[in-house]
Amino acid sequence: MQGYACLAAAMALVGSTVVASKVIAAGLPPFTATALRFALALPCFALLWRLTGTRLPGLQWRDWLLLTAQAIAGSVGYTTLLIAGLQRTSAVDAGVILGTLPLVSAGVAIVALGERPGRATLLAIGAAAAGVWLMTRSGAADGAGSMAGNALVLGAVLCEGLFILLHKRLRTPVPPLALSAIMCAIGLLVCVPASLAEMPWTLDVSTDALLAVAYYALVPTVGGFLLWYAGAARVAGSDAALFTAVAPVSAVLLAAALLGERLSAGQLWGMACVLGAVFILGWARKPAAGMP
Repeated sequence: MQGYACLAAAMALVGSTVVASKVIAAGLPPFTATALRFALALPCFALLWRLTGTRLPGLQWRDWLLLTAQAIAGSVGYTTLLIAGLQRTSAVDAGVILGTLPLVSAGVAIVALGERPGRATLLAIGAAAAGVWLMTRSGAADGAGSMAGNALVLGAVLCEGLFILLHKRLRTPVPPLALSAIMCAIGLLVCVPASLAEMPWTLDVSTDALLAVAYYALVPTVGGFLLWYAGAARVAGSDAALFTAVAPVSAVLLAAALLGERLSAGQLWGMACVLGAVFILGWARKPAAGMP
């Protein structure tokens, strides 16, 4: 039970990043906020790396290129597109779209790696697509801004899917703690020059946005990492994957409770489709009883 509680808490924190990003979007430009997130999280990961004595294996130049691409896509691309999208759409929509990550990752693997999907995987992808379409249709009444925002959030999820794909291509496995520290370091190096172009010193930055960045960096990023791997060490991988469904539920509930956003029928049906798709995919990938 302790493992399941850790996984649920970790994914609830991931869902809370949507609400934090909505607050950030109202007071900071995307690259500046992302640079601050990495600047706060990096010392924490570096300290944990040192305290645990985690060793970085010898990496070839190809692996370093893949790690750089991972950081640009999964760390920088995901965070900046999520914040940019939330400048234009609701946290509820973004939370539901966040739930499509397992399906987007499966789609990326099909297109990029030539993996042959089973019928359950195709059904899950179709259900997730229907859920996003229902939300987009519901948000059309809010104007082009909402649709553009949803597209940017979906782009963020695609970046995270690329992150997962690139990680599979590494020839030398990198320990999770070392990987997180490297992602923060590379992400910071990429974001600092881009943030200068945003000229944040000319902006009236709100205290709420700065506090939201600090929360994002320290609680979901560092705390969520510790909770996830503490839980994953106690739970089968197929069971752990199902807990990704907690993230969109957490995001939607927190958006309604903390931001006062209202749920439309289209958003509720969209969330139901996405959650159903995640469970279909998890069921399809769950090993049969008695198999090694």
